Amino acid sequence: MLTVLTLIPFLAYLSQVCAHGYVAQVTIDGTAYAGNVPNAEPTPSIVRQINNIAPVKGASNVYLNCGQDAQKAALVANANPGSQLQFLWLDGDGTNWPHNIGPLMTYMAPCINTTCDQYDPTNAEWFKIEETGLEPGNMTWYQQNIMNRSPANVTIPSTLKSGQYMIRHEIIALHLATTVGGAEFYPSCTQVNVGGSQVGVASASEEVTFPGGYSDTDPGIYDPTVFDTPIQYIFPGPPVAAFVSGTSTSDSGSSSSSGSASGAPATSSAPSASPTVTSGGATCTLRPQTLVVQKRRSITHAMAAWIRSIGSRA
Repeated sequence: MLTVLTLIPFLAYLSQVCAHGYVAQVTIDGTAYAGNVPNAEPTPSIVRQINNIAPVKGASNVYLNCGQDAQKAALVANANPGSQLQFLWLDGDGTNWPHNIGPLMTYMAPCINTTCDQYDPTNAEWFKIEETGLEPGNMTWYQQNIMNRSPANVTIPSTLKSGQYMIRHEIIALHLATTVGGAEFYPSCTQVNVGGSQVGVASASEEVTFPGGYSDTDPGIYDPTVFDTPIQYIFPGPPVAAFVSGTSTSDSGSSSSSGSASGAPATSSAPSASPTVTSGGATCTLRPQTLVVQKRRSITHAMAAWIRSIGSRA
């Protein structure tokens, strides 16, 4: 039976289907690098510019690697094993990120035989370095912090082999994921040169390509129970590479044990305050509301169909 308690969060979610976003800024060990507004005249950056703020739809989409028609960036930033990165996601008009349901994940791939400003990631071999899902209690996604204009915090693995890498930071928005193909993918690629003398690499079994790393029917991408509470979530894609958690794999080809279980919610420190970024005018008049839910929510098939029809017009 549909209740007021059920309707309130869904009315809040309607405010999120009218806009999407991009990585507006990446901070590496305190140094901020601006990302380019999608489809604007580009300036030198370490973040590959996309041409559209709309989500990538479908796990076989060619833009799943770095985002909508992502273009090579002119700069490569210096970083080190253990460097602290912050990814600030905003709406396309400079207001806050509009979604709060779904995981954050970060992958890396070496730029083979060239520098990252010239690298074509079509066949890149990506390995996962972190995955962030639900806050303690399994009721609220860490993505809510992104909506609140806090950055996503990521640490470059402390044993990562030196070299040039693409960092693929990704948000998957799941507000329409109760239908196969409904998940919204937001990948973004940043170019870095990692120094040091470490030798940690992922094993071949821990690497994936994009597209190819996901299926539209994977748990965590198709999620018909995403609105049930407490939320039970399984991360898609490979597990976090074993060397990230301290089981090092050298580039000699030796194998390593599996990393953190892909089915377990990842832990993450709370995002810090966001850097200052100039904002534009808002395009959505509704904003999501905070709601403490004390019991399991459910919706009818009719309500789910209605929500999907709203989302399809975004």
